[in-house]
Amino acid sequence: MSKTYRSNILNSQERAFSEGTVLFEDDSWLFFEINADEETDLEFYLNHEVKLFRNSDWIAGILLEDGIIVTPYERVRIENGDRVQIKKHIMYSLENLLDEISDDAFHQFITTLNNLHYSIYDSIFCHNHLVFLENQKIKQGVNFMTFDNGIEVCAVQHHFTYYKKKRDRFEFTLSTGKRIVIENLLP
Repeated sequence: MSKTYRSNILNSQERAFSEGTVLFEDDSWLFFEINADEETDLEFYLNHEVKLFRNSDWIAGILLEDGIIVTPYERVRIENGDRVQIKKHIMYSLENLLDEISDDAFHQFITTLNNLHYSIYDSIFCHNHLVFLENQKIKQGVNFMTFDNGIEVCAVQHHFTYYKKKRDRFEFTLSTGKRIVIENLLP
């Protein structure tokens, strides 16, 4: 599985973007996310991937200063009250973990997470123990992840043993009590 293929899977996840409106107030741009209680200064999202809703279509680009979005073809200025989507980032520790696991384990993990109605962007916590074992010949331990899709919470334990064979075991436990275990063993 190529890096591009993995990237496409991550980019197609539900809830990959925060959606809301922008307002210009007191000489600054503010982002009001739908279902959020407070606004965020749009400067916080500089150099993020964004989508601007204009003329019944989404325009994708990178947010620059002063409410400018640069696309491969043009520069577009945000207007007061515009609807925008801002790309969420995957938590750094989770992103590193996803890079470390095999393609097969990656696919099984993401597929199971999605089938349980969670997105990788629903992550609210990740402890990646693999980071601490970087220079060890035998890598063994457990990573802990928590996901919140706004309805339920899912805790995931990733048990791993990387030596002569790679063993990945994911235990998903939902707040409803439902549990799923998947295991991947590669030579």
